[in-house]
Amino acid sequence: MADAKVIPFDDDRSRSGSASRPARRRTGAGSGGGRGDGSTAPVSALPGGRLPESPSDGAEGAQDPQRPQEEAVGGVGAPADAGGGWDRRIAGGLAFLRRRVTGDYEVDEFGYDKEFTDQVLMSALRPLADKYFRVEVKGIENIPSDGGALIVANHSGTLPLDGLMLQVAVHDNHPAERHLRLLAADLVFHLPVVNELARKAGHTLACAEDAQRLLELGEIVGVMPEGFKGIGKPFGDRYKLQRFGRGGFVSTALRAGAPIVPCSIVGAEEIYPMIGNAKTLARLLGFPYFPITPTFPWLGPLGAVPLPTKWTIQFGEPIPTDGYPPEAAEDPMLMFNLTDQVREQIQHTLYKLLVQRRSVFF
Repeated sequence: MADAKVIPFDDDRSRSGSASRPARRRTGAGSGGGRGDGSTAPVSALPGGRLPESPSDGAEGAQDPQRPQEEAVGGVGAPADAGGGWDRRIAGGLAFLRRRVTGDYEVDEFGYDKEFTDQVLMSALRPLADKYFRVEVKGIENIPSDGGALIVANHSGTLPLDGLMLQVAVHDNHPAERHLRLLAADLVFHLPVVNELARKAGHTLACAEDAQRLLELGEIVGVMPEGFKGIGKPFGDRYKLQRFGRGGFVSTALRAGAPIVPCSIVGAEEIYPMIGNAKTLARLLGFPYFPITPTFPWLGPLGAVPLPTKWTIQFGEPIPTDGYPPEAAEDPMLMFNLTDQVREQIQHTLYKLLVQRRSVFF
């Protein structure tokens, strides 16, 4: 299998030390509206319309054979019951597979694969968000349409499904369909398979250097400062925010001049009610904790199925940081105050959403 191209963010920095390869134009496997002999498929008139006099008059059935097939995936631009809808889907899928086999796709220096994320990962996670957890998103307008921003959210749920649902929520609900680049713990990148998928999804190490670089490049970056303290807390402490660390995320936002968007997630706490922690087994496996829930490990793999709780994700008003001087990032008192402000805003919103919630499952 051919190697994927790595497209660095800029020309003056390369982590590998090797020269960047020029990007190649991505081409599809051919349009579903043409024929193998080069002729154009017959065009049917729409109800109440006229047939165009020539293919060049804008007929949708005559596509440029050099046009990439990404738009064909999912029948974009055509009704589901259109005669050529499934043909275009199949052609798009085959074109996607061909690019994966030949290596004709692009990744950035962090390993982010936008095409794979959009067409595979998002498609797999979307039913979980829309149908299973029925995620309701509020305040999406608080995320800027362009430029960098740091989303700071609470963390919970025993397994980090809240980060994945947050990623889907931002992309599918924002008018600009922005992609969230999550900062993940070291453990994520030490696990086989998970490591590769996390890189392709745009996740990167939770370090100040990577976060600042992404923010300066205009990316939406997500961080959950509670870390394992939040995701592995017992069920009795649900929706009680843990310590936010030393405010490193605030320092990063100040250096990049990016706004901080507080985010509160309700519903994730109940998917795996953690009633115990097998600490000895966790140490043997190298995990920060080993959860015991009412269903796991008693029911085996079936116990790993999350409960279908109803989720709400609310984005609060952004906290601007571009008005501070450059040396503000080194002021510990300022970082403490901003960190406390973000934490209090998230906690207050959590309590507010809990009061409004009718039921855990509805």
